[in-house]
Amino acid sequence: MEKVTTITSRTVVLPVENVDTDQIIPARFLKATSKVGLGSKLFADWRFAGDGTPKADFVLNQPASAGANVLVAGDNFGCGSSREHAPWALYDYGFRAVISTSIADIFRNNSLKNGLVPIVVDAATHAKLLAAPGAEVKVSVADQTLTLADGTTAKFPIDPFARYCLLNGVDELEFLLSQEAAIAAFESRTNR
Repeated sequence: MEKVTTITSRTVVLPVENVDTDQIIPARFLKATSKVGLGSKLFADWRFAGDGTPKADFVLNQPASAGANVLVAGDNFGCGSSREHAPWALYDYGFRAVISTSIADIFRNNSLKNGLVPIVVDAATHAKLLAAPGAEVKVSVADQTLTLADGTTAKFPIDPFARYCLLNGVDELEFLLSQEAAIAAFESRTNR
């Protein structure tokens, strides 16, 4: 996993509430076991017509969205099934953070394990973000702050262990493997 300390990016605004994981990555794409390429299927039913052509009115198909790494979504983002493919698709597409007033627990946990930072903000901060698509924001994982283009700063919660993993670029398995010597020492003390 790549280290995530700060993210500075323009935003893409998707002001839709209750976006579930089947909308993020439709079930027909869940056969994939690799994270690579899932970004091309992100919001597939919203982004593409039946013949595969991009829908010009969908936000990700608009030139202003190109290269943005922060998605601002409506309330209750990532609800629905627990598919880990949803944060995989967002990350593979290029997003590094998702901001909402609430993010589903399982989606949040899956995101943190895959280097995607889920950020929950208050309604006033969220309203500012929704009103300014394309505005540049700065996310500091170390400080747990989101700074808006107008200088407004908002704190966001993040699990301490997940924060440690993001800042150090390690996933849970890499963390456990890094503790091998301590585990072996503990086992030798208790198996006498």
